[in-house]
Amino acid sequence: MTEAQFKNRTKQYGLRIIRLVEALPDTRSASVIGRQLLRAGTSVGANYRAACRGRSTADTLSKLAIVEEEADETPYWMEMLVEADIVAE
Repeated sequence: MTEAQFKNRTKQYGLRIIRLVEALPDTRSASVIGRQLLRAGTSVGANYRAACRGRSTADTLSKLAIVEEEADETPYWMEMLVEADIVAE
């Protein structure tokens, strides 16, 4: 996958997260989890773009580690929504 393809893919991922969060019910739990999901899911693409502008190999790798952390955190919040019966699987 090229850099441009990955940028587009992570942006589309963020947009899907936004649509999911917007569709959540208006409850306190959904709001709290939704904010966390929105933050993690949309930061994947933003942090990947920052990694592409790394000033050194070490800087790029450090920023890619953040991308990985946020990408790993996103499904956690999705699992919480499902397991708390806020959304159906």
